[in-house]
Amino acid sequence: MKARTSQNKLWGGRFRKPTDPRVERFTSSIGVDARLARYDVRGSIAHARMLGACGLLSRAEAARLVGGLTKLLRAIERGAFKPDPRAEDIHTQIETMLKAMIGPVANKLHTARSRNDQVALDLRLYCRDVAEQLDGQIAALQRALVDAAAAHQDVVIPGYTHLQRAQPVLLAHHLLAYVEMLQRDRGRLADAKGRINISPLGAGALAGTSLPINRRAVARALGMSGVAGNSLDAVSDRDFAVELVSALALLGVHLSRFAEDLILWATEEFGILELDDAFATGSSLMPQKKNPDVLELIRGQAGIILGGCTALLTMLKGLPLAYNRDLQWDKAVVFQAVDASSSAVGVLIPFVQHLRIRRSRIGRLLESDELCATDIAEELVRHGVAFRTAHEAVGRVVREAAVRGRRVRDVAAASLPLFVRGLDARALRRLDPRQSVARKVSEGGTGPRQVRQAIAQWRRRLRPAR
Repeated sequence: MKARTSQNKLWGGRFRKPTDPRVERFTSSIGVDARLARYDVRGSIAHARMLGACGLLSRAEAARLVGGLTKLLRAIERGAFKPDPRAEDIHTQIETMLKAMIGPVANKLHTARSRNDQVALDLRLYCRDVAEQLDGQIAALQRALVDAAAAHQDVVIPGYTHLQRAQPVLLAHHLLAYVEMLQRDRGRLADAKGRINISPLGAGALAGTSLPINRRAVARALGMSGVAGNSLDAVSDRDFAVELVSALALLGVHLSRFAEDLILWATEEFGILELDDAFATGSSLMPQKKNPDVLELIRGQAGIILGGCTALLTMLKGLPLAYNRDLQWDKAVVFQAVDASSSAVGVLIPFVQHLRIRRSRIGRLLESDELCATDIAEELVRHGVAFRTAHEAVGRVVREAAVRGRRVRDVAAASLPLFVRGLDARALRRLDPRQSVARKVSEGGTGPRQVRQAIAQWRRRLRPAR
């Protein structure tokens, strides 16, 4: 009796015994890599056309392959594709479906190709697409922040260092700080995209091929900027995935920091904003609660993305050349990081669009005129006092005001003109948070003129292309 083989496997000819079902379940990746279906088909279309152009397939064979693959791609695009849990991976399922559709000629599709270079290509195409999609999402969040800054550019709040009130700033200036961070995130995605957009196809399993293929034709057909220069590196390189997840990890950190600011601002202790009912949740026990669960989830899931970055680096650090099956796990990490980032940005856009600033409550945060202590020191500098001397003098004034229970500006107006000739006591009394902000003139500072200019500049930079 003829021995059973792993007939449904792309590699089944070498084996006499069927794969143990436990191994089947453990090694199957179809539940994860089904997301790559469209990229697998697109790569196969370009590959089939190249094989035909190089004479490795007849024109009729190439046309039949491309026709069948195009039908599969249309089914995927309209949502009619369903992963087959019996398939080992997405590459196997696509080839099996193609064979059922067009017959034995489908067996020629894998000419001059390995699953090693195939999956590397699929993942690169996916990463390239999501880098572009995330860039668009982040730009939309930036626009929402700029609009919020414009709507509240007259609002003064305390700025904090060490979570202690430091100096007055415009709320708009604070929001624009995150626009700057997000722009760096977009820059990192764009930079990573340049290294993502390299084709590994044609590297084969690890050594290339003796068949006369045209790798650059495939790369051009897929809109890729070049081909990987070393076949060993081409199939084992996942630097591009690490770069993408690393960029998303830093994006996650920025979103988490923003969420933390908003969480603090929504407390009664700060009272700067009120959570919109549509973007808050309640307590199952305490009827009065309005909780910032959306923001807390964003803050928490940053750890998931950071963990993914560590997981990828750990996965790669001990791998010898070339491809190793450890890399099957890379896709789940990348997908999780992408999904987490996309969902966080997606929910923050309407959250920012519905910011409800509690202008009437902010005034109490500005009552302590210690916020203007630096302005008093700078006023002394204008009269020729060395900054270190001015800093020490104002520090003594702040201490005396605290002991005597008086306002800093009043103590300063009474004592500092005694040893600084020409100092106008009235100027010291006039200092308040709003004037402090208005007096800021340095580029990139919180002065109203600088903030208006920044809003206008960002609106020009972020204007959607038509």
